[in-house]
Amino acid sequence: MPPLMLLILILGVTTGTLFAASSHHWLMAWLGLELNTLCLLPLISKPKHPRATEATTKYFLTQAIASTLVMFSSTMNAWETGQWHLTQLSNNYACTMMTIALMIKVGTAPMHFWLPEVLQGSTMQMALLITTWQKIAPITLLFSMANHLPTKMTMMLGILSTLIGGWGGINQVQTRKLLAYSSIAHMGWTMMIITISPNIAMLNIMIYIIMTTPTFLLLIQLSLKTLKDSSIAWTTTPMIILLMPILMSLGGLPPLTGFTPKLLILNEMVAQKMTLLATLAALTSLLSLMFYLRMAYLTTMTLPPITTTSTMKWRLTTKHLSIPLAITTTMTMMSLPMTPTLIP
Repeated sequence: MPPLMLLILILGVTTGTLFAASSHHWLMAWLGLELNTLCLLPLISKPKHPRATEATTKYFLTQAIASTLVMFSSTMNAWETGQWHLTQLSNNYACTMMTIALMIKVGTAPMHFWLPEVLQGSTMQMALLITTWQKIAPITLLFSMANHLPTKMTMMLGILSTLIGGWGGINQVQTRKLLAYSSIAHMGWTMMIITISPNIAMLNIMIYIIMTTPTFLLLIQLSLKTLKDSSIAWTTTPMIILLMPILMSLGGLPPLTGFTPKLLILNEMVAQKMTLLATLAALTSLLSLMFYLRMAYLTTMTLPPITTTSTMKWRLTTKHLSIPLAITTTMTMMSLPMTPTLIP
């Protein structure tokens, strides 16, 4: 792909997200979502591989359905109320349909089936973009209409997402699919709290992006495609052991940064007399923590069973992502002391 075309597509993805996130009109928000999706499709299909083409097709069909629902629900609300403003989605049917559409876009269960397949067919860079940047616009729109969201529906889908995200990731050996199910589980935590405390929901998604970015940068640096590859990661760099707390932070293990949003969410749910749901959410998070522990164990505590005669990874040219990896890793592991300043 020519560099100029690549630059135009990246600018289109960035502009579409910012346009949708900063808009006050449903038609303009829909336009930003469409611009974002259409500019991302050539980037996903760039490797010219059948799996990339399949991932592009699945992503396009899923996002097209979600965009159609966004347009239909906003038009229905405008027909009933005469309002196109984001915060005036007061029609119940339109609000429910809009919630479903935006949950399809972020990959929340039970509308999650596209996410693991699309990530598996994409490159690591595109997988990072889909799981982080692509979630900003839909989550911002959900934040704008938080006062009208159906609480029971978001709670039910949130619990279901944490359960499916943890359960689905246990059997995975592909790192991209594993992180896709991790994304589903984290979106579940966001959906559970978004109607009760939208500010904590936004904090949760921000910390998720901060934690996921160094994880993908690490996988790109070490070319880890499967868990089997992670068992010989020491041949690339012995310092890999120091970066494994990133995975524990994603699992929400204290005293790391990933524990912060879970603590705030559980605290708020208990304060709202939702102790049973809070207990169930905490138990489902143990499923996610299980496959993070397995990946950390394979990376740091196992060695290849035999001495290989092939060229070791440390002899090959690796990608240099040291500066962004160092910054995001520090933020992932050292931000928990900031928790008291985040509690309202």
